[in-house]
Amino acid sequence: MQTNTTPTLLQAIRQDPDTGLRWAMRDYAALVRGIARRILPGHDRDIEECTADVFVALWRNAARLEATGTPVRAWLIVTARNTAINRYRALQRHDTLPLTDELAATIVDLPADPAGDAADELAVLVAALEPPDREIFLRKYYLMQSSREIAAALDLRVSTVNTRLSRGRDRLRRQLQERGYTHG
Repeated sequence: MQTNTTPTLLQAIRQDPDTGLRWAMRDYAALVRGIARRILPGHDRDIEECTADVFVALWRNAARLEATGTPVRAWLIVTARNTAINRYRALQRHDTLPLTDELAATIVDLPADPAGDAADELAVLVAALEPPDREIFLRKYYLMQSSREIAAALDLRVSTVNTRLSRGRDRLRRQLQERGYTHG
């Protein structure tokens, strides 16, 4: 547990951005880069740009994340995934990447929203899921793990993982619709 004398990562970013971001990158750069690499394989420059964009977004959103109590790791995973998918879409418009079935299914679950507000809202909703659903969603849709890999990591049956994913998607879709976002 953090004491008042030890700043949290978000406090450090707000108080001294250089030091705070170095801390964040030390702890999370490999995770963010790994997510981008799964979505943008073979595009090292785009992976590095996505990684940088995610940490700039962390700096810009540090106060809001701290105020809402959003877990940094979960937020970074969701933001990395969304940033990489946006880059993927831009590259696809230029016909530089083939669309895999698995990635296409993942992208379809995200409502179309050019401003990115729906993606931000989805990130908050996923971060607010209770365990083990949050971990299952992060592993499936952001770390791009298979249901079998998730089941093994969390000591669950594959059918349990798939059921939780299905029910969770329905719940998230309803929550987004209640907030005025429609599936595109």
